[in-house]
Amino acid sequence: MIAFLGQGRMGVPMARRLVEAGHQVTVWKRGLGPVRAAVEGADLVITMLRDGPAVEEVLTQALDGLRPGATVVEMSTIGPAAVRRLRDLLPPSVALVDAPVLGSVGPAADGTLKVLAGGDVSACRSVLSVFGDVLELGPLGAGAALKVAVMGALVPAQVLLAETFAYGEAHGVSREALAGVLAGTPLGALASRIAAPADETRYALELAAKDVRLGAWEGATMAGAAQARLEAAVRAGFGERDLTSIAGHVAAPPAHAGPRAVPVNPGSVPATNGFYSHAVRVGDMLYVSGQAAFDERGDLVGEGDMAAQAEAVFQNIGKILADQGAGFEDIAFIRTYLTDMDQRFAYGQVRRKYITGTPPASTTVEVSKLFMPGLLLEIDLIVALP
Repeated sequence: MIAFLGQGRMGVPMARRLVEAGHQVTVWKRGLGPVRAAVEGADLVITMLRDGPAVEEVLTQALDGLRPGATVVEMSTIGPAAVRRLRDLLPPSVALVDAPVLGSVGPAADGTLKVLAGGDVSACRSVLSVFGDVLELGPLGAGAALKVAVMGALVPAQVLLAETFAYGEAHGVSREALAGVLAGTPLGALASRIAAPADETRYALELAAKDVRLGAWEGATMAGAAQARLEAAVRAGFGERDLTSIAGHVAAPPAHAGPRAVPVNPGSVPATNGFYSHAVRVGDMLYVSGQAAFDERGDLVGEGDMAAQAEAVFQNIGKILADQGAGFEDIAFIRTYLTDMDQRFAYGQVRRKYITGTPPASTTVEVSKLFMPGLLLEIDLIVALP
């Protein structure tokens, strides 16, 4: 039996391919009940989710349902570092394969994706072949690394072409004329896509921004510039559109500069009450609101237990940072409010698990009470984004 976790644009046609190939498939998406029930008894568990934090969250919830000897096949685009975290998360009795894909919704439906597999695929080779050609790349993480590397070339190239068309139009050169000339170059295929942006979303622009962010490294100037351009397009409302819509964003003269303060409320973090945002981005700085120990239902986590509450808070902070391409090492300032300073040792033990190396600027204060009964601590942050 196969459990397929994720029913987004790619997940739906991929799960359908498995059913049409004769496999018994249980599908899961948010709102369909506990993920643990979906994976119970499954030989293969396939994840096709939005990003690394989403995969980690879902598999954490599924841990008790995974049977010994099962294989988890991670097919999202999350990067090799996240794959290593998944290996640490899963029990040794559960195998892990990373197998992200190249191709969009059409190839997913047709079974013509290119599957980039890392790790031992012996338990899932035939299943992966249902999706398309399988490249066995070697050790765990190799598939994730290759996917990020490929997107680090393809996505910036499309941003560059969007700017090229904008330059041409500003100087009286039609898209058709420029696309016709570019057709005879190695950029021809990409140029034709940018010249005629897709109405249907095949590869969401905000996911392209995430994929480029995964491959960001110091000195990668073209990738960094493409990421900035894409994130500006997301803020302008292009996030759910196809990546090819970047041409329209680049060409459109800005009516105004847009808000300097951009709210950040990742879906992987319990929702706010509507009166504040989890964080606000201003340029390359992120200001994170006070985080407290609540679960997705708004219930208190770890009543009376400082370590449990601190763990919940730092997990939520990690999701907020990851959403913006940052990590705990990017924290510039951390401020902690404790209702009992005598419990700072228990808090400090948890904090040192997450904040390692050179510590950030820090303030810890004792307060008489916090905004909800039972809360033992609250943490806010200032983060320097990569």
